[in-house]
Amino acid sequence: MDQQHAAEHHERILIVDFGSQVTQLIARRLREDGIYCEIHPYTKTDDAFVKDFGPKGIILSGGPNSVTSADRPNVSGLLNFGVPVLGICYGQQVMVAELGGEVEVSGEREFGRAEVRALAPSALFQGTWATGGTYPVWMSHGDRVISLPEGFSAVGVSENAPFAVIADEVRNFFGVQFHPEVVHTLDGARLLSNFTKKICGLTGDWTMAAFRDEMIAKIREQVGDGRVICGLSGGVDSAVAAVLIHEAIGDQLTCVFVDTGLMRMNEGKEVVELFRNSYNIPLIHVEAEEMFLSELNGVSDPEKKRKIIGRLFVEIFEKEAGKVDNAKFLAQGTLYPDVIESVSATGGPSVTIKSHHNVGGLPERMGLDLVEPLRELFKDEVRALGRELGLPDAFVSRHPFPGPGLAIRIPGEITKEGADLLRKADKIYLDAIREEGLYNEIWQAFAVLLPVRTVGVMGDARTYDQVLGLRAVTSTDGMTADTYPFTHDFLSRVSTKIINNCVGIGRVVYDITSKPPGTIEWE
Repeated sequence: MDQQHAAEHHERILIVDFGSQVTQLIARRLREDGIYCEIHPYTKTDDAFVKDFGPKGIILSGGPNSVTSADRPNVSGLLNFGVPVLGICYGQQVMVAELGGEVEVSGEREFGRAEVRALAPSALFQGTWATGGTYPVWMSHGDRVISLPEGFSAVGVSENAPFAVIADEVRNFFGVQFHPEVVHTLDGARLLSNFTKKICGLTGDWTMAAFRDEMIAKIREQVGDGRVICGLSGGVDSAVAAVLIHEAIGDQLTCVFVDTGLMRMNEGKEVVELFRNSYNIPLIHVEAEEMFLSELNGVSDPEKKRKIIGRLFVEIFEKEAGKVDNAKFLAQGTLYPDVIESVSATGGPSVTIKSHHNVGGLPERMGLDLVEPLRELFKDEVRALGRELGLPDAFVSRHPFPGPGLAIRIPGEITKEGADLLRKADKIYLDAIREEGLYNEIWQAFAVLLPVRTVGVMGDARTYDQVLGLRAVTSTDGMTADTYPFTHDFLSRVSTKIINNCVGIGRVVYDITSKPPGTIEWE
């Protein structure tokens, strides 16, 4: 199954990535509007690729480089394909430079909030921006356009960008210096919708119901009469993948649930009950806590933890595969952000923020091909698919949980005692959030057991116990995140309950770091 083109008969937009940290957000905005799109690095989008992809429109992303450098990428093929093009930030600049305009390194930069004044009507502004109006946007640029190619005109201006919005309405080429994909550009989603629907003519036919039917057919085509082993992590992604595959091939699927000893409270039991009792899916339950904790003993480096956990998963799957006759495939809950973050705009390894243990395939010695039915989806799309498949909302709405589990929520060395202590404290915290009716307002909430001891006093005795960090963030996509503004009273009550019920924790702190500069997880 060519999963890169699993939605080949949908109307589609090609997003060409020049390395912006927010390129994924372009895809998110389009998908939310019912537009199927894919992100591909500019190094891979040659004429043959674009012709095969068959886009109805092309979006050129932002990027960290300067168009004024000697090694500026050649995008002439993209501009000669005969479809509308929208350049965003660097994408605008590279389009201008390619068509004969000029770009300079400017001493008058714009970063953060800015305002754009609409100078003239444009197809990009239909029903959104009125001529003469001023609108909030999000800027992030040092270079700027100083002269336009033939056929273009300025239709928007900001304080430090005389060509903040440009348009060639005849060829349907448009460029914006700001980022419409970020939430700080209040009308950004509507501008992108104008480009895809009114300029490119797309209707927005991307739905979860359609994806479900198409992917079931694709899975059947790929698997044939073979058997599939699906690894369950206890999280939403692997569960949705398993139910989708089971709907496609029934008992040809065998699920393997590896209980690492690093899951949240009662999750192992819940997974077994859901799949064996509710869905009657063949399930192998491997209790491997001792094995994982033994291998992780004395390991503090987070990347080493991830690699150990990933390796053990593969080894266990390899062992279990040998027990299943005609096992030819391994299913994984790989998501689109995992795929994008593992490849840079230049086609090589991207800057490593964290490794994804479910990306990159499996050791050849296993002799199993990958089935990755969620590879094209973002997290909220996976939840929508789960609901489409009838999974319980309480399960589908679970906050994201990292593949390595509590191993990366215990900075430093991991012990069973530490994991049990964190599990208990984490449950108290999450239960309190649910009781307040806040769980669905929060993207992700969890506790972190810190390798720090702090002096305290309980009764008449001196204590020297560990510090527990609490984390809760709001987000639309996981790419950026803000801390959730709990009341001081709520945090105080949670802190008291944790310390009173979790012997070994003597102090509770709340993490107020946004993303960026921090990540959501601590490791």
